[in-house]
Amino acid sequence: MIIEIIVCLVIGYIFGCFQTGYFYGRLHGIDIRNYGSGNVGTTNTLRTLGKKAGYITYLGDALKAVFAILLVRYLIYPASPDNLLLTMYTGFGVVLGHNYPFYLKFKGGKGIAVTSGVMLAFDIRFAIVGGIGFFLVFFLTRYVSVGSLVLAVIFPVCVLIFYPGQWHLFIVSLVFCAMAFWRHRANIVRLCKGTENRFDKKKKE
Repeated sequence: MIIEIIVCLVIGYIFGCFQTGYFYGRLHGIDIRNYGSGNVGTTNTLRTLGKKAGYITYLGDALKAVFAILLVRYLIYPASPDNLLLTMYTGFGVVLGHNYPFYLKFKGGKGIAVTSGVMLAFDIRFAIVGGIGFFLVFFLTRYVSVGSLVLAVIFPVCVLIFYPGQWHLFIVSLVFCAMAFWRHRANIVRLCKGTENRFDKKKKE
């Protein structure tokens, strides 16, 4: 089981290292890391390059999680009795690769688009509940960071509701949530200080 988990984490990490925002920016002659927040994820790409770039970045980052999970679920370990758990570890590997890509000096995104892709591939009910929670909070507050953290909290809650008694799954989903909060720690500080940028306001350089 440990070997299988390691394999899944490595596969996920390889998929996660595909930084959609970074490559999109390079295709347009810029290094997204030099603009806005310096993050290579969806929000900074959207703020810097516009809606089209943001949508493409989100889709690319979410789909790399979907593809990695489908690969493990249906091709690598289709008959494993721990298939569900292994797909969860694969998803976390994608988050690790996205957040800490080796070729960008381990400075990547915050993993929310990836996490939403994991939720979609793992159980579509997770994606539906998470999507509703994210957009409801976002439209009420205009803070992407708050919506993102709500989505991260919804993940383990969904595991508790839809997979009761699956404690290993629950623990891994808690790690997803903890990672999201860790990557958003600067946003949380700004939220507490009242200096976090709302989405409908231009970010000051």
